[in-house]
Amino acid sequence: MSTTTLTGFPTLQPGQGPVLGEHYLPSRADEVRWGWLPNAESSPVLGVADGATVTIDTLSHEGLLGDQGRDPARYIRQFGDVDVLDDAIEIAASGLVNTAEDGPHVVTGPIAVAGARPGDVLRVDVLDLTYRVPYGFVSNRHGFGALAGEFPEDQDSTPTRHVDAMVSDGTVSHFSWVEARDGYDVGLIDAGSGRTVQFALDPFLGLMGTASATSNPVPSVPPGEHGGNIDIKHAGVGATLFLPVSVDGALFYAGDPHFAQGNGEVALTALEASLRATVRLSVIPAAQLPGVLGGVRTPVVETATHWIPTGMDPDLDEAMRQAVRNAVAFLHGRFGVPRSVALAYLSAAGDFEVSQVVDAVKGVHCLIRKSDWTTWV
Repeated sequence: MSTTTLTGFPTLQPGQGPVLGEHYLPSRADEVRWGWLPNAESSPVLGVADGATVTIDTLSHEGLLGDQGRDPARYIRQFGDVDVLDDAIEIAASGLVNTAEDGPHVVTGPIAVAGARPGDVLRVDVLDLTYRVPYGFVSNRHGFGALAGEFPEDQDSTPTRHVDAMVSDGTVSHFSWVEARDGYDVGLIDAGSGRTVQFALDPFLGLMGTASATSNPVPSVPPGEHGGNIDIKHAGVGATLFLPVSVDGALFYAGDPHFAQGNGEVALTALEASLRATVRLSVIPAAQLPGVLGGVRTPVVETATHWIPTGMDPDLDEAMRQAVRNAVAFLHGRFGVPRSVALAYLSAAGDFEVSQVVDAVKGVHCLIRKSDWTTWV
């Protein structure tokens, strides 16, 4: 496979191409955080009105990391003559510290939303997600992933090519590219011997959150009540994410863009690839929350068809229990259904999925069909 054949997918360099939001926020080296999240002492890089729309150039960390040489132009062009994003080159060449002890994510923001106060909830409507480049990577690193210690297999410290992947220092990074086939965009991975593996694309931002009410450093890897790296694949275009507000202005941030992810994200990463995201940021006052989220005060995703409460904990069993508790609290608080009936309903009709098992704090989410509750009175 030669990436020089990629056509029809323009590269969205910073400041170039369509900007759909009222505001535009690029990923600048002097404003982003690399591996860490905003906290209560962080200064916003942008301030917007309640209900404003913002277009954010989110940036994948793949190709920038130290185990890939921290030289995205050199690293990515090993796979073909493709465009490399200017902000990727700028951030990798900057003085920003990012070691194996830091999170990998390039975090853009924070954005202060006027009127947001602790106890409120920030409503994040995902309006648009556009590829910035037509390629990305799926990586597996020693010590991480569902099969840590088993994969990568047969590694040494010598960088080598294996099909369209780079193998180095216990890391395997598979290059994946985008093509339009039968009217749909698909991702492909070289499987050797002239074969490719094809899969559907469904972009989303793996990392969206609000600042925690602490002055301590907040790492980017584990998700929590602030949201952050929740990696819920249902949070794509048309979805809404509800995030608790813990500090004045909410201080929203985004990152970890994906073109596709399977539930579990078992290798460690999904198809990590840069996106231009447009979101609407709105404040829901604390007094209105029971009619929106019931009794839940942790992140909730909403799609056209489902409400999706979440559960998170380092122990997967406890994450499951948290998801069940939050799903019960959602139904009981929003609809007034007895808690025992809510639990019975969830056992009969709720779908619990593992969001991810690779971010130190594991995630489980519950899909509650809206259609089951359209006639509730």
